[in-house]
Amino acid sequence: MSVQIPALNWTSIAPHMALAAGGIVLLMLAISRRRQDTALAFTFALASVALAFMLALRLWGRQEVGFGGMLALDGFGTSFSLVFLLGAAVAILLSANHLERSYLLYPDYFALILFATLGMMFLASATNLVMMFLGLETLSVSLYVLAGQRRTDPHSLEAALKYFLLGAFATAFFLLGVALLYGACGSLALAQIGQALAQDGSRPNALLAFGFLMLLIGFGFKIALVPFHMWTPDVYHGAPAPISGFMATGSKAAAFAALVRLFLGAAGGSAAQWTDLLWLLAVLTMTAGNVIAVVQDNVKRMLAYSSIAHAGYVLTGVVAANELSVPSVIFYLLAYTLMNLGAFGVVAALSTREGERQEISRYAGLGHTQPALGAAMALFMFSLAGIPPTAGFMAKLYVFNAALKSGYLWLVILGVVNSMVSVYYYLRVVVYLYMRDPEEGVAIAPLPRGLAVGLAICGLGVLWFGVYPASAVDFLRRAVMLLG
Repeated sequence: MSVQIPALNWTSIAPHMALAAGGIVLLMLAISRRRQDTALAFTFALASVALAFMLALRLWGRQEVGFGGMLALDGFGTSFSLVFLLGAAVAILLSANHLERSYLLYPDYFALILFATLGMMFLASATNLVMMFLGLETLSVSLYVLAGQRRTDPHSLEAALKYFLLGAFATAFFLLGVALLYGACGSLALAQIGQALAQDGSRPNALLAFGFLMLLIGFGFKIALVPFHMWTPDVYHGAPAPISGFMATGSKAAAFAALVRLFLGAAGGSAAQWTDLLWLLAVLTMTAGNVIAVVQDNVKRMLAYSSIAHAGYVLTGVVAANELSVPSVIFYLLAYTLMNLGAFGVVAALSTREGERQEISRYAGLGHTQPALGAAMALFMFSLAGIPPTAGFMAKLYVFNAALKSGYLWLVILGVVNSMVSVYYYLRVVVYLYMRDPEEGVAIAPLPRGLAVGLAICGLGVLWFGVYPASAVDFLRRAVMLLG
């Protein structure tokens, strides 16, 4: 009996190896030193992300498959990897606030961020359901621990427990879908699953359909699609603000990457069979997220429901299933990463050693007492609402345009109506920033340098991609070829 050893293409995972090595070194640093050097850990984590980013850029344009066809080095995976690495770098920078620096900046904290990013990159590059599962679990386990980092805060512990329990349910659904697809196709490789779907296109296969449905439920939990969204507000409320932003952006983008590769790549021509279901999920998600966000008085919970609504907008681009879908979805997730991490970054910037400033009423007069932070928060709210000339407006324009080209007029109309609803609760924050009297006796602490850099990156990115979006989208369109 001959045993075939799969080809190992180490080049295809060079960025992944940089993150894994960085995380291991940080863990060893945490074990070997009694007194933790937070500045060293902070700098080393940023350097690891920067190295992985440069390695990913060097791999741009290559189309290769490695590790027995389980991982793909292509424009699709590389584009998403760059978004994940940007989000990880900003999350690390935002962690340098007064509250987190008082207890949180330990090497293991940064190691978990690197491992979570590693899981995101594996999800985006996976061409096999086993590798998708490994990436999903690497991401999820890291985020479970990060959500509960404030071990003396009952809200943080509640967030970690809820996230873990519901994440376990999502994993069970995903594994059931994997088992059913293997039973129907005899393989876990996406390419072979696509061939089986093409051969069985003329006659429905209940096992295949149920397997894909289970995978969709598993991804629905991670993306926070309605009705799998109930964990989102409690987890984002209890987790540290930088981690809430990191979960709301990177985790969502990674699940969308896997979903797009699965339904537009493996499903191929049979993806049209799922259009009605995805259409319904998109409408329910954006509508429920926006309607519930209207009545929120807590900024983090409002941003949590807002993230649910934005998942519906992104799903609109997936439903389109044409040549504009993938670049518009990636561009939307890039813009969303910048504006949502920026909003959570302002929450982190206003934190003190006593806790976070979460109630919207506590942002009264911030535009006058701290003009830079007030202007940044206003910019991120405008972008999340989709007001030009911000990246949020252009991102919605591209996904809606992709849906229109496929004939989904009513989906776009409902998306625009939902965007108009969202303007109310985003502008409500701006009203408090500039049209309410500031609180008396609130101390104004100087902004840490790292946090200021993170907010500057988000703000400049939101403006840059709002004014010059076409070059980025055209670049993505040329790079992403395998799913066309």
